[in-house]
Amino acid sequence: MNAYCKSALHQIQIAINSIIAIMHELNSDDLQSRPTDMKYSIGELLQHISLLPKADYKISNGATEEEMSAFYSEHSFHTIKEIEGALINHYQFLEKRYLTYTDRELQEKMVSYWGATYSRYEWLLQIVAHLYHHRGQLHAMLVHCCRKDPQISLFE
Repeated sequence: MNAYCKSALHQIQIAINSIIAIMHELNSDDLQSRPTDMKYSIGELLQHISLLPKADYKISNGATEEEMSAFYSEHSFHTIKEIEGALINHYQFLEKRYLTYTDRELQEKMVSYWGATYSRYEWLLQIVAHLYHHRGQLHAMLVHCCRKDPQISLFE
């Protein structure tokens, strides 16, 4: 098991734990809130976040744009509990895959359907960044647009 992957996965777990804690402060009406026209509602953003670990993994392993469109359209969650379950399951999927990679496999270059090329390890770092980006976005939406501060620590 690569120590760097283990550390990166730990950072993803921190983000997921805080996202779940934020979700536990919400109710079903909060999911419908759309602070900015033509942008994600809180529920849509949470659904996107819940797919991220598996979706980004698939992208990093060469999934086509069509395959990704199908993946996104196959998943629709309507409750906080469903979103939480998907987020946990998709993280476990990602963790299981990354903990089996050898150092050589982690250095292998992988190309996304739009042409971004990173090593598998760099793709894992992209997933960390992607989750933290959307967690910050969620927090800002709640605090600044919905006037609902979840009082959740975002870092250990």
